[in-house]
Amino acid sequence: MSNPFTRLFDRFRGSGSAAITLPPMDGALRPNTRIDEAEAMAAVAAPDNIVETASGILLSSGPRLLSLGPSKETEIVWTASSAITCLAAHPSGALAAGLEEGRLVIRGGAHDGRKFTTLGDIPVVSASAAAFAGEDTLFVCLASQAHRMTGWKADLMTHGASGSVWKIDLAGGAATCMARKLAFPYGVAVDEGGDIIVSESWRHRLLRISPDGRTEVVIDDLPGYPARLARDSKSEDLWLSIFAPRTQLVEFVLREDEYRRRMVETIDPEYWIAPSLHHPHSYLEPMQGGSLKQLGELKPWAPSRSMGIMMRLDGHGHPVESLHSRANGIRHGVTSCLPVGDGLLMTCKGGDIVVRAKI
Repeated sequence: MSNPFTRLFDRFRGSGSAAITLPPMDGALRPNTRIDEAEAMAAVAAPDNIVETASGILLSSGPRLLSLGPSKETEIVWTASSAITCLAAHPSGALAAGLEEGRLVIRGGAHDGRKFTTLGDIPVVSASAAAFAGEDTLFVCLASQAHRMTGWKADLMTHGASGSVWKIDLAGGAATCMARKLAFPYGVAVDEGGDIIVSESWRHRLLRISPDGRTEVVIDDLPGYPARLARDSKSEDLWLSIFAPRTQLVEFVLREDEYRRRMVETIDPEYWIAPSLHHPHSYLEPMQGGSLKQLGELKPWAPSRSMGIMMRLDGHGHPVESLHSRANGIRHGVTSCLPVGDGLLMTCKGGDIVVRAKI
């Protein structure tokens, strides 16, 4: 595939690396309406991260850290200096938060007050996910070195692959790089054996990274762009958020360099032919035609740029079940989740709501 003549031949025939084929949503990924039918827990502007602490459930909304009470009320716990881009909680009371401005801060616990603006030899540009592996160890995903988290569309459209995953010794402050040159790592979970599972959004896959740095693919060719991960406390299962679906049109645009360059330079990112976190709400958005609507109603099977998808994986990385908000739904852009009891809490960033579905 590295041969330029092979790439040229693929483009001419539409084969190999130039093929625009997508995996079907079937079997465990068969579309349903479980997210749209889920119980509404709180109306929150662009909820992004959700974690459970000893004092209750916390979630982020822009720069605000909110508590979610049993009676569905929210209360501001902390207002950061910029948008909170990732959260991780430890039973000791420690909370790790990544900030849009390029910082990672620790609140509470034995390392309260620690701050990181660099990890190893690189600055913290876009902390996208974090997970504790003990009170003194934190794993962090840096999605990109070229764009902040708000610039995720630009990172995708410029074929960004500058992401990395780091292991931080909070006691001493040392940081060890576990993997580099990743295409937007957006989720991390710690395995019982010491490995970590990382979601790589732009390559549509999950990776297993061992303590010595060995990397293997857990599942690839996902039908959407994976985001954050959460472990099921009652089993070895893993919950994976998929924040947007892949479409043939976007896959085609990603292969057309000149068109993509001019689109990025001349058009507002909101109207790019790119994935979206929210359902269509402007006539300026792409994909207005294509028989998306019938009798004024958006078809649930329409090739939308946005959806809400949660996927459950067993201990071997095989899909078991999924929850969906389809093209005609509004609870799109699911970026994180939290299994609690017999339910699953989900942050629908594009739908401005936190919901709970029975599992």
